[in-house]
This record gives sequence, structure tokens and C-alpha cells, in this order.
Amino acid sequence: MSNPQIVFSRRSRQTPYEQRALEQGAKAFTIYNHMALSAVYRTPEEDYAHLVEHVQIWDVAAERQVEVVGPDALALVELITPRDISQCAIGQCVYAPLVDERGGMVNDPLILRLAENRFWISIADSDVLLWVMGIAYGRQMDVKVFEPDVSPLAIQGPKSDDLMADVIGPEVRNVRFFRFIETQIAGIPVILARSGWSGQGGFEIYLQDSGLGLALWDAIWAKGEAYNIRAGCPNLIERLETGLLSYGSEMRLNNNPFECGLGRFFTLGKKAEYMSREALDRIAKEGIKQKMINLAIDGDPLVAPRSTFDVLDHADKVVGIVTSLAYSRKFATNLSFATVAIDSAAKGTKLQVVTSQGTRAATVRGSGWKD
Repeated sequence: MSNPQIVFSRRSRQTPYEQRALEQGAKAFTIYNHMALSAVYRTPEEDYAHLVEHVQIWDVAAERQVEVVGPDALALVELITPRDISQCAIGQCVYAPLVDERGGMVNDPLILRLAENRFWISIADSDVLLWVMGIAYGRQMDVKVFEPDVSPLAIQGPKSDDLMADVIGPEVRNVRFFRFIETQIAGIPVILARSGWSGQGGFEIYLQDSGLGLALWDAIWAKGEAYNIRAGCPNLIERLETGLLSYGSEMRLNNNPFECGLGRFFTLGKKAEYMSREALDRIAKEGIKQKMINLAIDGDPLVAPRSTFDVLDHADKVVGIVTSLAYSRKFATNLSFATVAIDSAAKGTKLQVVTSQGTRAATVRGSGWKD
């Protein structure tokens, strides 16, 4: 088939907002946490242009939650991440790499602290629920671990504050980054967090009754028409420009947080027990052998591969792979994330990328694309 399709079944669970996403013209989907996640509405370029100027509503119910509640809840959450979760206040979200006993990246979620001993782990695409359940059982911890009926809906774009102030009230403007409040939208109880998988600003709305998904979408949409609202989704161009990583693309279980650039989100040696302590201490002492970098690839726009492109050094030796790629009109180049050998990772290093359109010259950029 020239245009293969994904066939949805009961094994791919329906989201509470999926009907509206289809009605609004979603053209492509991916499977994320066993659910459909829209990937394109018009074109990636048109979706990007609208996102950076206006406001979009995203069905991100595939961003599933793992709830951990009970007397040992904090101890269990501390165990699975090197980040010090004791410093997370009630009403706060923290970005916390989940790392196993070998130092491997299991996921990179947000963790929301709803009460002293109640947490939501808002996961990227991997089966964290089963992993955490197994740890809790094996350790005989006094805790419940389950997937709650929680379905996030994202509002993203520079007009997000204006829209949500109309929907809820002016108090939403005071919600700080990575903080959340309990509120209502059209009488529907929700948790509203200032967060989201874009660099354009916005909110994630945690619906706690999947039967009210269409009502929640419609209430926001009605107010959003004044702000040129559109249905949207995480945009590859925008996330590359912003520098947002994607679990499963930039990092997997065989990667450690240091080579992914995530060491800045924790300090080794926290007081609480964590399963990755010995492995991360060893990696920190020995140093990493590869590193994730920003790599600008010369030439005409390239199409991102499903797998990877090889990265070569000046001697045509394979030194790494490109993991995500998109052409940016803003920076007039192909932006990519790549993981390469540490001796090829310095800013300014000249490399080559073997693409579907031939071998291209490439340059390692700094922490930002302007560097």
C-alpha cells in the first residue's frame, strides 16, 4: 500500500476527546500509551504557524497518569527517581527522570503532588504503571498504584492566558509555571496546571471523568473562537526549536540521564533511597561515552525518518544517530537531535549525516539553535 493506515481496535483505547479531534480534521495519528494521539491537522508547517501566533486545543489524553497513594507513596516515588521529591510542594509539578537500577531511562514524566501522600506521575510513552506496581509489590510497600480516570487536555499558544481567563476567570493568570489549582470549567471539576509540551505557553487540564470529555472540549471551544482557536497537537518543528525531548525518540531504556542532558534536573546523593544511586554514581565518576546534541543539517528540507539517520565524522566513521528531525524556516536549516560519541559532541564540530537524500554536512550547535 502506498498510504498504509493504522487500524484502531479495542487494544488502542479511545480518548474522551477523539471524536472532536476527528471532526476538526486530524489527518494522522500515532499510538502513544496504547491510545491515539493526533500528529497532523493541516500540515506540520501550517499547524506550527498557527500555534506560535494563536491558541490551540490538544487531545493529549494519551499522556496517562499513574496514581501513587498511601502511607508509603513518597518513599515509592523517591525510589524510582534521583530527583528529590520531598522538595515538591502540594500543588506543584516537577520534571523527574525515572531511572532504573542500571541507570537506564524508564520515562521522563511530570510528577504532580496532590496531597502529602498522593501523587500523579504524568507519563510519556512507556508502561510505567506495570513497572511501579511491580516495585510496590516486591517491596511490600503500603501504597496503592493504579491508573486513575484522568485525561489531560492541553491549551497551548500565546493566547492561552487570555482564553483561559475567559473560561475560568482572571485568577488563572496567577498560576505559576509547574503549579496547579483545582477549579471548574462549565461546572466540570478539573485540575489546571501551567505546563504543556510546547514552548509557546499554556495549560494542561486534567479531567477526572472521561464521560465529560466532549462537554469540556465544547465549553473551551465556544470561548476560544474569539481567539482563532484550532485543534492541534504536539508539533515536531516547534519542539525541536524549543528543545523538548521525546521519550522513545531521544531516549530509551538503554540511555542514562547524563547522556540525555537531564543531569541538571537532580543532584546525586539525596537523603531518600533511590534505586539508581549506585549506577548513577558510577556513571558520573566514569563519565559518559555518548551525548545528545543539537545538530544542524545543511541543505534543502529533509523528511524525518521513522528510524534514524547515521552520523559520520570527517573520516566517514559512524559516530552516532539522528533521532528527531524537522526543517525550521525560523532558523533556515534542518534542526535535529542526535546522539553521538563524546569526542564528536563539542560545539562547532563538523559532521555528516547520511539522509534519504544523500549525505549532508552538519554542525553541532550549542544549547540553543542561535549558538
